[in-house]
Amino acid sequence: MGGIKEVDFIDLENKGFIDVAPDPSLDLVAAIQKIKKEKNAVVLAHYYQDSDIQDVADYIGDSLGLAQQAASTDADMIVFAGVHFMAETAKILNPHKKVIMPDAQAGCSLADSCPPPLFKKFREQHPDHTVISYINCTAGIKALSDIICTSSNAVKIVESLPEGTPIIFAPDRNLGRYVMEQTGREMLLWNGTCMVHEIFSLEKITRLKHRHPEAKVIAHPECEEAVLEIADFIGSTTGLLKYSASDPADTFIVVTETGIIHQMQKRSPGKTFIPAPPDNLCACNDCPHMKRNTLEKLYTAMLYELPEITMDAQLMSAARVSIDRMLEISARLGL
Repeated sequence: MGGIKEVDFIDLENKGFIDVAPDPSLDLVAAIQKIKKEKNAVVLAHYYQDSDIQDVADYIGDSLGLAQQAASTDADMIVFAGVHFMAETAKILNPHKKVIMPDAQAGCSLADSCPPPLFKKFREQHPDHTVISYINCTAGIKALSDIICTSSNAVKIVESLPEGTPIIFAPDRNLGRYVMEQTGREMLLWNGTCMVHEIFSLEKITRLKHRHPEAKVIAHPECEEAVLEIADFIGSTTGLLKYSASDPADTFIVVTETGIIHQMQKRSPGKTFIPAPPDNLCACNDCPHMKRNTLEKLYTAMLYELPEITMDAQLMSAARVSIDRMLEISARLGL
């Protein structure tokens, strides 16, 4: 397949992606669709990806939906347009399949906030606790966990355990606090946060609400408690998307990463979606890790089948136990 400029080398090790520019005249969308058919590949994309990647993906979803799709796909190659822990999860669920991502340096500030060696010591201090970890964590944390959860199913996962079960919740303290309020369960919280969701400005959102009194504030539970207190609805990215489509309001202030607004606009073209501003000089709140992926990187990754996710077999096996338990509970509860 053509369309790649000739270069002397491919710098994958230093940059985390194939440093080759496609021919600018190439129709990337058509080329990607062709490669998918030729290689029996599936493109999975998170809601926070750029809109052009969302439009070429075979499935777009939040962490729960993406994990479920990765577990059930019959594709030979999984192309994960998201961040590193998501591609890791797909590989854990498909150890014998090739999993690639457009940019291997697309990390996650929340996952980075919970180093496995430190968390291992923390868990050892509380040996009687069941460990529920948010899926936004490394494979090392998954291997140290009893159950994985997502923002879509965290409340139900916690409620599935018998009353009185001592619980450690990691790594997101804001999501953990929200789950505690919803379930009435006390939990030990690891002190981690998402760099995107923790910097939304309560003052700026309040000003927006004053200028748009008819607007409903919808927020992700990874946000700080003060922001959640003024929200009309709190939910996962999928939950926010469904709410914005079904609620009769025609204007929404969206307090999460701006990528989800593309799907909101597609489902509700007559409604207005206002991205909530962060407490900095930027006008919007994009995840710099999610936005490392581009359509050009997606194309070259699929063409060369690099960067590929490779993992230690023992680590994958240990990490899979907690993921499988989440999927089993989710299926049993119809989530």
